[in-house]
Amino acid sequence: MRAESPTMTDTLDSAAPTPAGMRGAMGAFATGVTVVTGLDADGDPVGFACQSFASVSLEPPLVLFCADHRGRAWPRIRDSGGRFCVNVLAEEQAGLCERFGSSRGAKYEGLGWDLSPWGTPSLRGVLMRAHAEVYGVHVAGDHDVVIGRVLELETETGAGQRPMLFFRGRFGVDGTPAAPPAQTGPFTWGTGDLWG
Repeated sequence: MRAESPTMTDTLDSAAPTPAGMRGAMGAFATGVTVVTGLDADGDPVGFACQSFASVSLEPPLVLFCADHRGRAWPRIRDSGGRFCVNVLAEEQAGLCERFGSSRGAKYEGLGWDLSPWGTPSLRGVLMRAHAEVYGVHVAGDHDVVIGRVLELETETGAGQRPMLFFRGRFGVDGTPAAPPAQTGPFTWGTGDLWG
């Protein structure tokens, strides 16, 4: 009697990466680092660090970011009407990344920021700001893929400013990369565990 060969589904399921394997492999793709900000329904500023950000369309102008369902800030932005600002961090803004990447602490306490005409918190000194409103939300596994219609773009032209990059679990790609900032909460850089 001949043994049955595995089905294509069995083969694909056995080849699927574990979460740790996925994290390790995807770390080879360098990403920028952003902070997504907004106001909640009570008018309080909220925000979270986010690596998953991209341009989607020029006409209409659309961007996307991905936010973890377990996050605390994204549901508050979503439930307030959905206007948000994506603040693209510069290389020297590790402190902002640490502040908004943590699930603990008052993210805006002692922080200089401005309220945009669109009702979104604008962080100072960033490379670019994309002010947007939610255009669509698509559930994908443990994250929401959020499509935003861009209302305004602001770019900074500071001399010598370089982007903050995250690569293979560390910040930077030149020479010996800098270690992530000291962790102030129960999260791990690059996993997206509590970012959002």
